[in-house]
Amino acid sequence: MERAPEDWSPAEQGLWEAFRHGRVYDLATGDAEQDDPFTGTVWGPERTIRAEALALLLLDGPSAVPGRVAALKLTGALISGPLVLAGGTISHYLELHDCRFENKLLMSEAQAGTLRFVTCLIPRIEASRLATDGDLHLARCHIPDGIRLTDARIGTDLLLNQAVVGSDRFGRSLSADGMNVNQDFEADRLESLGELSLRTARVGGRLSLRGAQLRRGPQTSTCLNAVRLTVGHTLYLTSSPDGGWYGSRTYYGSGYGENPAPGAPTTPFRAYGRVRLSDARFEAACLISGEFHLGPGDDLSLRRIHTPELRFACHKQPTGMVSLSRARIGNLVDTPTAWPGGKHLGLTGFTYECLRPIGPFTVRQRIEWLESASVEFQPESYEQLASALRRDGADDDAREVLYAKQRRRHRTLPLPSRLWGRIQDVTVGYGYRPGRAALWLLLAWIVGTVFFAQHPPQPLKADERPHWSPWLYTLGHLLPVVDLGQGGWNPAGAGQWVTAALVIVGWVLATTVVAGATRLLQRG
Repeated sequence: MERAPEDWSPAEQGLWEAFRHGRVYDLATGDAEQDDPFTGTVWGPERTIRAEALALLLLDGPSAVPGRVAALKLTGALISGPLVLAGGTISHYLELHDCRFENKLLMSEAQAGTLRFVTCLIPRIEASRLATDGDLHLARCHIPDGIRLTDARIGTDLLLNQAVVGSDRFGRSLSADGMNVNQDFEADRLESLGELSLRTARVGGRLSLRGAQLRRGPQTSTCLNAVRLTVGHTLYLTSSPDGGWYGSRTYYGSGYGENPAPGAPTTPFRAYGRVRLSDARFEAACLISGEFHLGPGDDLSLRRIHTPELRFACHKQPTGMVSLSRARIGNLVDTPTAWPGGKHLGLTGFTYECLRPIGPFTVRQRIEWLESASVEFQPESYEQLASALRRDGADDDAREVLYAKQRRRHRTLPLPSRLWGRIQDVTVGYGYRPGRAALWLLLAWIVGTVFFAQHPPQPLKADERPHWSPWLYTLGHLLPVVDLGQGGWNPAGAGQWVTAALVIVGWVLATTVVAGATRLLQRG
């Protein structure tokens, strides 16, 4: 069949010939306002293509002109009627620009090569279990009633850059549970007006939501649901540089992982609602630096995620809960101002190998970070932080963390234990302040010396009177197992009690000083 059906309109017959030659068929007028598919301007029959004509070309179209490759490339057309390609095999390349669909697009269980819809108005896309060998592009499209890509298989890239997607009757903008994208999924500057559902989806390369604006749907409190998501490279919930996006009719993106120049204008990633990334896997990194506007009961859930690097550098503190419970991280890259305060941080079982802060992050701020956790006292969180600091050679900071752990622990004990803990804190700092113990030891030496200088003991043997030194006598009782030649004296009365107190204080304080000195030598 080399000629178009006779009942086709002139516009459709022109598309037939362009299809056979693989040419772009442009029905636009050249007036930007008139050609905008998102306005209410009327497009007449000269710009109208029936959906059944498109289906015929795509599913059972004519052969190409010799020396050419048949392809459907259409610009500026009104597609009337529902385009039904469900279950079919689309063997030709398809690219539509600036087109307006009257009805939803049905592609469920279809097979295709590459499908490109750019700057098109499509009421809804039904494409569950769609399988493509190439790309699926929906850049700058407006899709008011949402997209369904459940269990779809995209051969290379999925692009939703600058798309505006509304919600379906379930409150979801994109239903893509179980979807598999072999390479990259780009949705930079996406405007999602419902739940973006990517549960159990797999992305072979990068998943980029830089500059995206995600809002919860009318029937759900969640704006991003990516539980058990697997990303073969990096997840970007970060800002997008403004340069190059506006005014461009062909611009799809600004490059993966590109960092804006200092001071350059950017559009941050924003989430208005709950974000669920629980049990997700990111093989290279998870980069988070957006804004999270969480309502009462909402949270940013990073529970049980696995990734070699988590970069958490929000410029505004999230307004709700951030949970990292049972997450396993390699490098934790963060800033002290990025984390929420007010007991809105879940760190139960959170493990990380190395701390790589962006800018100054003091050990005091780290301890405050731990103490902002929602659970009252988690000793394993202090041990984890101390271990990470030791791996970086910060032994002093690690001891500071363990000291804070002991102080926090004793605040949870009964009153007698709290009182004993207070004594330990003041005297020896729970063993993490050996210098403090040395000062108390020095004070005990001075007090004991003054006492025995005024109340010297009698000799053990009346006929023997060894040389008397209150300094050495006191020191001999303070230092365990040390003989300074002052054992020939026999204290009595109050002297016995003072001597016993010196022995007890000496054992407690001297052993603390020795332990601290040993740690210093080992570190050296």
